[in-house]
Amino acid sequence: MASTTGRTSRRPVVGVTGNDKWWSPSWYCIRLSVFLAGGVARRISHSRRFPVDALDAIVISGGDDIHPTIFGEEAQPQTFYDHDRDELEQAYIRDAMERNLPMLGICRGHQLINALLGGSLHLNIREMRSKTHNRPGLLATKTVMIAPGSRLQQILGRERIRVNSLHYQAVKELAPDLDCEARDLDDFCQAAALAGKDILGVQWHPEYMFYLSTQRKLFRWLVRAAR
Repeated sequence: MASTTGRTSRRPVVGVTGNDKWWSPSWYCIRLSVFLAGGVARRISHSRRFPVDALDAIVISGGDDIHPTIFGEEAQPQTFYDHDRDELEQAYIRDAMERNLPMLGICRGHQLINALLGGSLHLNIREMRSKTHNRPGLLATKTVMIAPGSRLQQILGRERIRVNSLHYQAVKELAPDLDCEARDLDDFCQAAALAGKDILGVQWHPEYMFYLSTQRKLFRWLVRAAR
């Protein structure tokens, strides 16, 4: 972690990985969410590096599909993959874990953490759903059930919430060291935590729901864990 000098008086520095595009709504919403939680966000991408040892916490944000070779599958035709981002985020996740940095994975980030720890992903769940339609959207329209007594339940104070949904890949086999802490009506894992570490992944995009106090609690947890 960054130097502890003055830690109680300064805002924790939260790295936020993402794509290399100039316009990134996710980045701006995460930056706002981190600020509202008491931290300061620093953008990280292929062309915007930030030293891990200067961070107090990290967000692995959402975006394009993860390349399937990372979890032992073949690439899909007509699918865009960002190889530079895949490599960047894998390196930051490993470095952050070595330094015991608090980490929040969002959508793609949740999936990538699972893949790096030995789990696998469904490449496309559109035809696998029966109780939900997984319509892409920023609003909280999908029901998620949270495991009682789980870390996520303690953070949010709820056992049932509504979330948004912007994904087609999803966790298939959960990594051995992760615990699934929330599921949707079709039983897909929607959140996972690493036992004994401040590492949590969620399948939805809480940054786009910064107007909901329940979703802001995820960023508040991250910033508090970084202090």
